[in-house]
Amino acid sequence: MVRGKGVARLNVQLYDTTLRDGAQRAGISFSVEDKLKIAKRLDELGIHFIEGGWPGANPKDSEFFARAQGLNLSQATLAAFGSTRRANTEAASDPNLRALMDTGARVFTLVGKSWDQHVTHVLKTTLEENLLMIADSIRYLKSQGNTVFFDAEHFFDGYKGDTEYALRTVEAAAEAGADCVVLCDTNGGALPDDIAIAVEAANRAGVP
Repeated sequence: MVRGKGVARLNVQLYDTTLRDGAQRAGISFSVEDKLKIAKRLDELGIHFIEGGWPGANPKDSEFFARAQGLNLSQATLAAFGSTRRANTEAASDPNLRALMDTGARVFTLVGKSWDQHVTHVLKTTLEENLLMIADSIRYLKSQGNTVFFDAEHFFDGYKGDTEYALRTVEAAAEAGADCVVLCDTNGGALPDDIAIAVEAANRAGVP
């Protein structure tokens, strides 16, 4: 936030997910050439961060990052997307995190679980292990000199179900050094008043 003449001004940065989220709609399949052209146009529009894809899950995205090094973007920084380390493994040997490092990107967006039900039923691990997965993954990438954003998946659903645990996940990310924590309304069903309450709680917890 920038302050001047008694007025607080927000420093807003734009993070575009067209190349990953935008490609998930039915009937859409970007080629690597498509993605390179779109990235260039997004850069021309003044976008600050462009999420290039998930190299750990899609070989096409790995090729995109390899070729994108020659784009000479003037404004935007490419971000590689991935998930936290797998349960009961070491971050340094996790194949998903290694795939991120291999892209040559210096900004990484990690998605992790904030809804306790998804931790136990989808990841099939313990709530404490999930907190370690978040923290270990972020610390590892930060130790290599990278910028790390944390996507708190299903945060608002998790906040409704188990407020304390949802906040513990984003606190774990913040304490591990995440540069930005994104509170995701993954299902798109959170109401404005509910969002305001949850965001205020995260702010009080010191989440960036």
